[in-house]
Amino acid sequence: MARKFGKKNVIKVSPLDYNLGLIGESGIGKTTTAKKVCEKLVGEDGYMILNIGKEDGIDAIPNATYENVPDWETFEEIVDDIVENRTTDYKDLKVLVYDTFDELMRITEPEVIRLHNKENPDKRVKSIKAAFGGFMAGEDKAIEIVLDKMWALKNVGISMFVIGHTKRKSLTDVATGLEYEMLTTNMSNRYFNAIKTKLHILGVASINRSIEQKKVKQKVGADKVIGKVVDESRIITFRDDNFNIDSKSRFEDIASYIPLDTDEFIKAIDDAIKAAHEKQSGNTSTIEEAKKEQEQAKEEAIEQIVAETNNTKINVEENEELAEVIKAKFPSAEDNAKKEIKDVMTEYNFSSFKEPEAIPTAALRKIVKLLG
Repeated sequence: MARKFGKKNVIKVSPLDYNLGLIGESGIGKTTTAKKVCEKLVGEDGYMILNIGKEDGIDAIPNATYENVPDWETFEEIVDDIVENRTTDYKDLKVLVYDTFDELMRITEPEVIRLHNKENPDKRVKSIKAAFGGFMAGEDKAIEIVLDKMWALKNVGISMFVIGHTKRKSLTDVATGLEYEMLTTNMSNRYFNAIKTKLHILGVASINRSIEQKKVKQKVGADKVIGKVVDESRIITFRDDNFNIDSKSRFEDIASYIPLDTDEFIKAIDDAIKAAHEKQSGNTSTIEEAKKEQEQAKEEAIEQIVAETNNTKINVEENEELAEVIKAKFPSAEDNAKKEIKDVMTEYNFSSFKEPEAIPTAALRKIVKLLG
């Protein structure tokens, strides 16, 4: 009997087939770098920057393709529209830049409170901390619904490029009990770890300074030693062996750090992918051949997934509205319309409208259209 489970992983050769992240202090060049990387890899029509919440970094970037996302409702509308129309209106779109993930989590929290209050009208809350029973359950719900949307996009071939802010935090080493400083995200550890564990590569943009110590003579007392900046450059760290920078890479051969530069960013990931590709046992294809094969397979899979997703997706709130329309119009419908409605019910495998929240929204849309 042939073995049923277990298969060999095949290295994807396009940088944007991996979940990418770039965090850094405000104004260091994260969004500009992400824009240029995307344009070089997929062209002007192949990316879109989501300018989320109170972010306004997009204002200073010429010709950036973007959409403002002030709240969860807008984010949900954008995601659903892309998924539904992936093979038509968004056929050229390859990657979304989330600018920033910390703002995305902030605009998600009111939605979690709304969902809690809808499910628990007698136990309404005003705080994410109290939602869904407290004890971080509200934050976990926020993470769940955000990742669900991001993966709905990934399932139809839309990659992610996550951007976030940084700050220095004092941490305590578990083994030694000693305190140390780390350059890491400025959002909560829970939210940051939720996305960090999903990223293949997380770069941290920072200022690299060379400081020279000099003695300065004092009129009174001993000479004073001061530090003077003699060199300064912007870098991206992918791997820090001292664990002072909260970076990450699943590729063992990626460069530890690079200049903050578009071409260097792409080269670092390309080189890491190439090294992994060459280690693949039984590999006979070149990077170029593998890329062509993978792109073709991906496009074929996307068409099938989009069709299946649109046929099975359930929008509970829309379903409730559509069910009310059906309830009002069905009794007066003509016999031929009722027969066609029965055919739709058979196609989507349901026999009544008693539980509209369990019926694919596409089916109810078809039925409402049949009722005129």
